[in-house]
Formats: sequence, structure tokens, C-alpha cells
Amino acid sequence: MAVSETFQIVLVCVHRGGLLSFKKINMQKFFLYARKSTDVEDKQVLSIEAQITELREFAKRENLDVVEEFIEKKSAKIPGRPVFNSMTSRIEKGEASGIISWHPDRLARNSVDGGKIIYLLDCGHLEELKFPQFWFESTPQGKFMLNIAFGQSKYYVDSLSENTKRGLRQKVRRGEYPTLAPMGYINDSRTKTVIVDRKKSIVIRKAFELYAKNDSRFEDISDFLAQNGIKSKNGNKLHRDRISYLLSNPFFIGLFRYSGEIHEGKHQPVVSKKIFDQVQEVLKQRGKPRKNRKNSPKAFCGLLKCSCGMGITAEVQKGHIYYRCSRKSKTAKCAEPYIREENLNKQVSKLLQKFSLKKDWADQLLQMLKKDKRETAQSSIAFVQDSQEKISSIKIKLQRLLDGYLEQDIEREIYREEKAKFLSEKKTLEEKIISLEQKRTGWVEPMEKWIKEAENLEKIARESNFFEKKVACRNIFGLNLTLSAKKVLAPEPKNPKEKPQTHWAAINAAHKIRSQKPESLILVPSRGIEPRFQAPQAYVLSVGRRGQEHYSPIIFSSLSIMVSSCLISGK
Repeated sequence: MAVSETFQIVLVCVHRGGLLSFKKINMQKFFLYARKSTDVEDKQVLSIEAQITELREFAKRENLDVVEEFIEKKSAKIPGRPVFNSMTSRIEKGEASGIISWHPDRLARNSVDGGKIIYLLDCGHLEELKFPQFWFESTPQGKFMLNIAFGQSKYYVDSLSENTKRGLRQKVRRGEYPTLAPMGYINDSRTKTVIVDRKKSIVIRKAFELYAKNDSRFEDISDFLAQNGIKSKNGNKLHRDRISYLLSNPFFIGLFRYSGEIHEGKHQPVVSKKIFDQVQEVLKQRGKPRKNRKNSPKAFCGLLKCSCGMGITAEVQKGHIYYRCSRKSKTAKCAEPYIREENLNKQVSKLLQKFSLKKDWADQLLQMLKKDKRETAQSSIAFVQDSQEKISSIKIKLQRLLDGYLEQDIEREIYREEKAKFLSEKKTLEEKIISLEQKRTGWVEPMEKWIKEAENLEKIARESNFFEKKVACRNIFGLNLTLSAKKVLAPEPKNPKEKPQTHWAAINAAHKIRSQKPESLILVPSRGIEPRFQAPQAYVLSVGRRGQEHYSPIIFSSLSIMVSSCLISGK
């Protein structure tokens, strides 16, 4: 008689009492399969060790021949498990005809793997499935119940995933960061919120400030963080990709990115928006593709133009840097001589000093600025309060109007007309308040920033940072500096008697007059330096030696009003 690899033998045993007992021994070959995922859906499932122990006892109790054990630590919600695929391939080759597992959901949580198990049963490659907690036999009814079990497993995973995503979306709506906090923050397990790491947050803020200066590389930031105890989990310096992600992460200014969208968070920011924007600008500039240059860029290139109208280039000769005309004109041959960088630097520094704001002038302007700011705030309080009272009154009228409409005391058309009128009046008052605030204080911050910038020109001119001097000259002159006969020439006004048209020109004119009349008196407006359309009334403030009364055509009020007006107009 031919005997297949899988068959059953019935043993007949004679007991001492003379009774016969029949014991059935299953000689089919089984694969034992245990799976445990780290995902949330398997949180309540037995561990791998517990599954194997239980399945071994089950196989021994049922007299099942286990030829090999398969252990897999991967989620079953997506097809493509390597251990599961290897096991089914060996079943198709005939190495075993049965599987022992804890539950059908250990075998499949997706339709592809579940369908494969049922297909193997239909083809006869798989004859038995044994589960300690689930009944199965290879009949149409058994396959139907198995299919339902696989469907329940998939439904559980899908619904759990959707519930998890819904919970995360709700956290995002509340402004709570749904994942692990970045460096500088800690996930508080008690309150389920993100809090600031007091030590690391200071280092992160300093790293942002350092990179915002535009003189540090990613490697420099990584070294700085490592020196202050911020490293990777392995104790190594942070990779430049991690530094790039850190510097572009809006989490540090109170926002966070989730599902490709920016959301407002409840966590405390550790970096100011201004510094963060400066860092993004530096990242944007450095992210632009650049051509490889054989020669390093020279400081004053791109700042001046030759008297012939062409650009200025630089070259190195005998260890010194010389600037000259690029001589790209096709119509004229330029004969302008070379000029050494040291000589050019002296002239640029001297030129910057003519546009610097003296310390006593800067202090006086800042004092006037503070005074005007206070007076402006006080003068606008009355109007704002009056407008807010009117807005409150309109809100009350709107509510009464709505009550009358709901009580059917007012017709629908009348209600709509009156409501539109009240809302229009309310909107007008709100816009007036906003417009007043912008006009009254919108010029203060740029004025203060410019005063400090103008005062700092003296320091920039003394130091040897050529690139800072280039930036300062660009702000003052734009691209209007000319190099002629080894001299740097600034543009001169067409009519010297005209008033200066820019705030920088006003400072230069004031320097010229002060050099001619050092004991001059400066005229200052009595109402302050805020921009106005009418000429101010003024009083005399002496900044020279007492006892003499020389008046300057360039008056301090002109300087202050010109500065504030030009800053607002964008000149």
C-alpha cells in the first residue's frame, strides 16, 4: 500500500482490565508560526515567548508534529512579511501541510495574506490550521468562518488607525504637538504636553543667533552644540542634515509642522520670530546653486563702477589685491590705473564716517523719539476710548435688533438694512483705530533702528571687516559709487542749495555745516520729530559752546523729520 507523507495510524492497546483503547496519532507535519508587532494594535497580544510556550504545549497535547518554528516581529497590516512569505512558499513545496498559530490575526491582518491562506486551503497545499482559541476545519463552513476572522482583524486595524489619526488631529487643533518634541523641549508624561528644556533651549537659541550672523557653517553649529552637550543618541556630533532641519524647524517660534501644514502651538517659543526669519534668509541664500569659482570673491567687487561706466574687478599680484576696471567696453578703451585694496579701504572708511551719526546726536534723537512715542500714545488714548465706547454701543444695538427680529417685532427687510448699517459703522471705527495705531507708531521702530545703524557706522569704518563696509555702502549709496583716478567718488546733488532728499544725505549735509560752523545752534521742533505735513514750530537747542548764536542752514529738525519721513516712504 502506498503511503503519503501525511497519514494517520490507529494504535490498538490492551489494558490490564481487558478493555481496548484506541489512540489516534496525527502524523501531519506542521509549521509553528508566532508573530508580535511593536504597533499599537498588538499591545494586548501575548509576547513571542508566551505564544511559543502556549503553542508548544498545545501541539504536545494534540499530538501534532511540529517540524519548524517561525518567529516574526513585524506588523501584519501590510503585505510583504519575509518570514510569512517564506513559510507559505515552503508549504507550497510540500514541506508541511499545516500551521499552528495563536489566532488567525497572527497570520494576517490584510486581505492579501488572508486570501493567500484560503487559496492554499482551496488548492490542497494546506490541509490543517490549528489555533488554541479558534475552531477551524477545512470545510466550506470553516473557510467562511476563517474569512470572517481575517475580515475582523483587518477591520480592527483600519478602525484603530482611523481612531488614532482622529485623536492626533484633535491634538493638533488644540495646539498640542502630537509626536516627540525636538531638541530643546521635553515631553511631559504627566500633563501630556511639551515643555521647555531650560538648559538645552538656551543653547539652541544661541545656535540660531550664531547662524543668523551669516558667518557660520552647519559644521560650526554642530561643533557649538557638541561643546554645550547637545549630541546625537550615539554621542556623536549632529550631522549637517540634522542641523539644517533644526534651523528650519518652526517649532522653536511657537509653530509646528504636521501633515505638511503649519499649525499654531501652545508650547513656549525659545527663538524670536525676527532671528528665525534671519536664519531662513541665510539658509535661502546659501541654498542657491553657485558656480564653482577658481578665485575667492573680493570684498569690494560689485560695489563700485569705473568712471567709464564699466564694472570693477580685482586680481592678486605679488600677494596684494588690486582693483581695476573690467575693461569690457567695446566702444572706449579705459586707462584708469590700478588701486591697492588697502588704499581703497581707507577711502571707503573715510567716506562712511561722513555719513555716521555722532553719539551725542544719536542720544538726542533717541530721547526725542521716546518722548514723541509717549506723547503719541497719550494723544491717541482719548480717540481710541471714544471709538471703543461707540463700538460697544453698536454691539448692544445689534443684539437688541436681533432680539426684536426674533420676537417678530421687526420685519426681515428692516432688520437686514439696520444690521448692515450698524456693521458698516462698526467696521469703520475698527479700521480707524487700526489706522491710527499704524500712523502713530509705525515709524518709531524703523527710526530707532536707523539711528542705531547710523551711529554704528563709525565703528564699522574703524574696523577691518571689508564685507561689513560693503554692506554699509550699499545701504547708503546703492550702486552709485565711482572709482576715478584712484579716488572713490560719491554722487553729489545736482543743486547744492536744495534740501537733502534722503536721511543719509541729511547727515552728510549736517557734517559739512558743522565742520564749517562748529559752534552752531541746531533748531529742533517743539512738538518732536514725528513726520508731519506742515512745517513745525521750533525752539533753539545749543549743542556747541555757550554764549554764541550761530545758526546753521542745516537744522536738526530737518534731519529728524527727513529721517522719519524717508523711512516711512521707503527711500
